[in-house]
Amino acid sequence: MKELTIEATVENIETVTDFVNEQLEALDCSMKVQMQIDIAIDELFGNIAMYAYNPETGPATVRVEVEKDPLAVIITFIDNGKPYDPLSVEDPDVTLAAEERKEGGLGVFLVKKTMDNVTYEYKDGQNILRIKKKI
Repeated sequence: MKELTIEATVENIETVTDFVNEQLEALDCSMKVQMQIDIAIDELFGNIAMYAYNPETGPATVRVEVEKDPLAVIITFIDNGKPYDPLSVEDPDVTLAAEERKEGGLGVFLVKKTMDNVTYEYKDGQNILRIKKKI
């Protein structure tokens, strides 16, 4: 398991992505899977950066774990910000034209569609969001 604790700011999305990609490259992860995970990081860490501590900032921890048989990566995002379960938001109606849809929710919807498993819990004053992707 590898872990990175960093200030939850939009400017740090790239640092988090590089940290996770370093682990993925060591696993010979395909570019397609890596891109899907990169998009998930951008969305999930970006949401923490913009909303968890707003208007302040605070720390976020990103943990990367590897499961064998089948080979999979589990990425956990942990913050001490406001309790918020992004999985409780209703999925957007993607059959509607973009201008007819309610704003928000599309990024988390994409994460749920591209990852093999996404879970959320609020425990001990922390938001804990996990994504799992088979490699």
